[in-house]
Order: sequence, then C-alpha cells, then structure tokens
Amino acid sequence: MNSPLQSFFLGGFECSTHRRADGERLDVIASSGHDQLAYTDYQHLAGQGIRAVRDGVRWHLIEQTPGVYDWSTLHRLLHAANRTGTQVIWDLCHYGYPDFLDIWSDEFVTAFAEFARHTAQVIAHSRSDSTPVFCPINEISYWAWAGAEVGRINPAVCGRGAELKRQLVRATIAAIDAIRQVEPNARFIVAEPLINVVAGCDAPEAIAAAETYRLSQFEVHEMLIGRMAPELGGRPDYLDIVGVNFYPDNQWYLHGSTIPLGHHSYRPLADMLREVYERYERPILISETGAEGRVKHYWLHHVCGEVNVALAHGIPVEGVCLYPVVDYHGWDNDRVCDVGLMSLPDHSGARRTCELLERELAEQQRRIQRAAHTSTSHVPTHSHVPSRTFAPAHAIS
Repeated sequence: MNSPLQSFFLGGFECSTHRRADGERLDVIASSGHDQLAYTDYQHLAGQGIRAVRDGVRWHLIEQTPGVYDWSTLHRLLHAANRTGTQVIWDLCHYGYPDFLDIWSDEFVTAFAEFARHTAQVIAHSRSDSTPVFCPINEISYWAWAGAEVGRINPAVCGRGAELKRQLVRATIAAIDAIRQVEPNARFIVAEPLINVVAGCDAPEAIAAAETYRLSQFEVHEMLIGRMAPELGGRPDYLDIVGVNFYPDNQWYLHGSTIPLGHHSYRPLADMLREVYERYERPILISETGAEGRVKHYWLHHVCGEVNVALAHGIPVEGVCLYPVVDYHGWDNDRVCDVGLMSLPDHSGARRTCELLERELAEQQRRIQRAAHTSTSHVPTHSHVPSRTFAPAHAIS
C-alpha cells in the first residue's frame, strides 16, 4: 500500500498561535526561529531522510482584517518546501485565531471555512507535486479542555469544554468541505491526544469514571463520522488519516499522577494503536511524539519499537512525527524546552543537532527499511526510504 507521505519519519514544527489566559499572544514559529530559517530547517531534515513535515499556517497573521488575506508568511514556507522537495502537512488552526472573531459564533465557522478554501488555493498554485495534506484544527480535545474547561488558553473560560468541542468539529467539517472544492484529492489528518486513564483502585465507581474519561478521547472522531451528535453533519468521509499525539505523560491515574513507563498499569502503545484501528479502520499517523532532555532518544526508541509491533500485526501506521523537531520556548515562561532534533538558533542563526536523537533516528530508519524489505504485513511504502547512515551531527548555517 502506497503512503500519501514522502517519508515514514516526519518533523513537526511547533506552531501554536493562541492567546494565553493573560492575553499574551504566542507565535512559536517565530520564537523558535523557524519563520526565518524554514529553508535551512527543511534542508537539514531532508539530509536526515525526513522529507515530510507538519507546519503551521498562521491564521491570526494572514487575516488580520475580515476577508483580507496577507499570504507573505505562508509564501515563505511554501518557497522553502518547494526548494527542498519537502511535503508539508499544513495545520490551519493550531489553537489560535484572529482577534476579531468570536469563537462561539456561526461567523467563526464560516470565516474558518473561507480561510481554509483560500489557503488551499494558495497551496495549489505553489507548484508542489506532493499530495496536499491538511490538519484543519489541531487537538480539538485538548483545546476544548485547556480553552473552555479550565481556561488556560483562549477563549479562556471554564465549564464549556463540551460546547467548544462541538463548535470546533463544526468548523473542521466546514473547512474540509471548502478544501475539497479546491483540491478534491486532498488528504486530511485529525490529530488528537492518545491517552490511557486508570482508576488506580478497585472502587467500581472510580473504574467506571476512568473508563468514561478514557473513551472521551474518541468523541471528536465519533462526531466527525456522525456516530455522535449527528446534527453537526458528520459523515464517515470526514475521517481520513487518524493522527494520534502520544507523549510520556499521556497515561495517568484518575485525579492522580502519570503512570510510569514499565508499570503494570502502563498500556503498551501497540495495543492502543490496535484499538484505534479496530474502531475506525483508517490509516494511522503518530502525528506528535517526543520527550524532553536526555531521555528523548530513549523515548523515540520505545515508540518505534511499539510501532514495529503494530506494523507486524497489520496495523497501518503511516509514519512517526518527531514533535517538536526543534527546541522552543515554553508557553507559560521563556525557558528553553530541550525536545528537538535541532536546537534554537544561536546568535549567528545556526542550530545544533542533538547527536543522541540523530543516531537513534538513523537506527529506526534502518529498521523500517528492513521491515519494508522483509515483512509481508503492512509496512507503508514511501517515495523516499532512507538508504544510508547519516553523517555525524552538524550545525546549520
């Protein structure tokens, strides 16, 4: 089966643009230096065998006045992608939206659909030969919780999480319809957290509550396909590639701490991927995964080991996205989050490469290549499969 992605491993550029509860607007593409270094960032990833990325279209910059679009920030990324032969999965809304919009209004849905349609037209005219792939709204479940249940990010209210989730699903459906008018063959990912929640005790009510919480991770998918809240207009064709975002803290005890890797309550990722596939029978992308500090290469090793188990059992995992692929400044403070394959730029604009993560990536690429040559189970076939061991880490200048 041919994959719509140009490489099995992807690089994900953190592209959050939300306002925090204190009103401060984030633009992580800018603060990580990626807006100015897009060409060298893509070029460096291509040298690592990564020919596909997730990146962001910053709606709040493009449409600062209703219906008036300034595409200069997107053109810079498109130009870099075309020069380096990089395929981009475009995040159209990564928690942020223009200040003139009321997120609870019908106007928000209409404006987002129009923005999506115009964005698809700009991308279609960019002469890219790769399959157009979009993530309309990133992590609807998380945004509904953070933005409207506990009020940490915009719209910064409490107790309205379920309402925001429905509104964002409406906007996603409208955006998919609008994009398909321009690009009938476009592909879509829904990127949602993949979680496991355990009661941590034998009380039946706690066990039931933990399972209810765990199953809530599928509500967005259920709405998109029309099984849940059919009045939103969901249909099976609105769910294409199922993106799952998986981090070290994605498993926890109800109202308690995270479950440590290796604990008997920790659920194997391969089992979680199997559940997703059995529910939806769609291709799966590990759309975000990573860890901070010196454990990040161990985490990639663990995740890829579980992905290989899933592939061996016929689960169609299309790829793994290292996310974020460059270090960035924390949302709530200015600390450097050491998560990436590449560092923040130094005073000369150069990034350093994390040698431990680079070596682990190269090893996992070799393993995927061997699996593609020897396995009769589902191993995605990509137009680019790494075929060499990469040179030692070097800084981009």
